[in-house]
Amino acid sequence: MIAWIKKHWLTAGLAVLVIYFLSQKLFGVNLSRLSSPSVSSLPYSGGASGESFSALKSSPINLSFQREVAPTDNPDRLVIQNTSLSLQVKEVAPVLSQIEVLAKGFGGYMVSSDLAKPEFSATGNITIRVPEDKRAEALDSFKKLSVKVVSEHVSGYDVTDQYTDIEARLAVLTQTKTKFEEIMAKAFTVPDLLNVQRELINLQSQIDSLKGQQEYYKQSAKLTKISIYLSTDELSLPYAPDKSWRPTVIFKQAVRSLVSTLRGLGTLIIWLVVYIPVIFPILGVIWWIKFRRRQR
Repeated sequence: MIAWIKKHWLTAGLAVLVIYFLSQKLFGVNLSRLSSPSVSSLPYSGGASGESFSALKSSPINLSFQREVAPTDNPDRLVIQNTSLSLQVKEVAPVLSQIEVLAKGFGGYMVSSDLAKPEFSATGNITIRVPEDKRAEALDSFKKLSVKVVSEHVSGYDVTDQYTDIEARLAVLTQTKTKFEEIMAKAFTVPDLLNVQRELINLQSQIDSLKGQQEYYKQSAKLTKISIYLSTDELSLPYAPDKSWRPTVIFKQAVRSLVSTLRGLGTLIIWLVVYIPVIFPILGVIWWIKFRRRQR
């Protein structure tokens, strides 16, 4: 084999390049289909939704958590709750529509919705917001639409201290703005007026930003977010297996891998057949060059 490669190194190199090109075109797509749901797209273990875990990191909540504030003993705690629900259903599309209708009936609304139809099973996800006092009732209604509740996860963010801190900062900024307004009323020169006006604009911008953050906290605590993942196949849903080793799950995954591999080989054969008109002339030219060399 090594001797043949040394003798026909040009042909072997060309074959390797062709196979590499076809594998990049082919398996670069098929292998991605075998991968599990992206961890970064799931809110609690990785999944996709309209308000994913990656978007939450840049929101005002996490920005506020970066700065420690003094704890308060406020009895009226302000808690933002997010719920993730994975449901196995008979049909995905109708259940998505029913969930949206139910959310509106509870006084909420849909944030985002997605429906996909992969090779093996239909999947979808929908993110909604409903009033906090209707959360338990809404979850019960959604669960009744499923064949099986695969997983449920609830996370809470207590933003009471952050909210209190914002109120204190707003009070300071408002007092400072009032003093600058008094100074502006006494200013006579144009540079003084421009400087004071610039400071007032800056203060007002900070006040508006803090008020917007306060409103975000209020509405997020008032309207809880529920992310629901739907699929006709339990294995397509984000969940933590209740058993460390499950033969049925492994068998299904092996069958899927085998089917994808067979499809990949079939696609590779089709590519090779299509490229025969290109490969054969190149091989013919190489053989002719070698034949001429031997004659000389």
